[in-house]
Amino acid sequence: MEFAPDGRLFVAKDGSLLQEPFVDISDQVDSSGSRGLLGVTLDPKFGDPSNPGNDYVYVHYAQKASDGTPAHNRIVRLTADGDRAVAGSEELVFRLNDLGESQTHNGGAIHFGEDGKLYVAVGDNRQKDKAQSLKSLFGKMLRINADGSIPEDNPHVGAEGQNKAIWARGLRNPFTFDVQPGTGRIFINDVGQQTWEEINDGKAGANYGWPRHEGPNGGVGFEQPLFAYRHGSSETEGCAITGGTFYNPEEAATAPFPSEYVGDYFYSDICSGWIRQFDPVTKEETGFKSKSGEAPVDVKDGPEGDLFFLNRAGGTVEKISYTTPAP
Repeated sequence: MEFAPDGRLFVAKDGSLLQEPFVDISDQVDSSGSRGLLGVTLDPKFGDPSNPGNDYVYVHYAQKASDGTPAHNRIVRLTADGDRAVAGSEELVFRLNDLGESQTHNGGAIHFGEDGKLYVAVGDNRQKDKAQSLKSLFGKMLRINADGSIPEDNPHVGAEGQNKAIWARGLRNPFTFDVQPGTGRIFINDVGQQTWEEINDGKAGANYGWPRHEGPNGGVGFEQPLFAYRHGSSETEGCAITGGTFYNPEEAATAPFPSEYVGDYFYSDICSGWIRQFDPVTKEETGFKSKSGEAPVDVKDGPEGDLFFLNRAGGTVEKISYTTPAP
């Protein structure tokens, strides 16, 4: 899900929240397994009156196989006109590799960085060895221009063709990531295999080690996670790190949450249902929302400083507000 500057919330889901959806592409989307409509983001100048005609909405989805063309992930751009996409405005921005037999490990999050480039999280499609290869987009973070071309200052310009889009590698299933406003720092949530869930510090050219290792204290020469938690059923354990957002509301001075929350990273686990809080400065993590039956797959701070999460279990958007003296 993604907030527009005017406060509207765009949600990638099966079905619509309004009577008429912004766009319905169900006839194009392969929704088997972990495929589907994976990510949504807005052009950095969306709604800017000084840049009319730039109300672009980018979506990342798994395209159905058809007419001899295998299923594959793709990023397309739509033009918004109020609460609807302009008919026929869909343009292909970037086509990813053909998907293999596995219907999982699809990643899918997309966000614009502070540099104006579009960042894309791509899972390994259960082809784990490709996460290390510069000849495949699987298991990577990609960085492209808004029109789908590849920036000349990407770290792997020596790679061939569209593989020049690779910005970082060695990821298993980077389900979500977030870009911190102001600093441009990127935190990547990577879903682990049997033991660890990771929050990684996004860096150009970084190699996070999958499949050679996962979790802390990994192999020499690989980027170590900023924070990792174990698989389990306690209040600090889970099985799949999903949502993640920096709490940096536009008006931090008047944000409803306490000032010590500003700049922290809130992350969720779909299995345990909790949301926890990580301080990037002290590296300390604390509880925020306890386990209570939800399955949070995305977390966002809203335009007025409240915290929102997308609940996969109920098909709902939930809002967490802060009131004095207790939340």
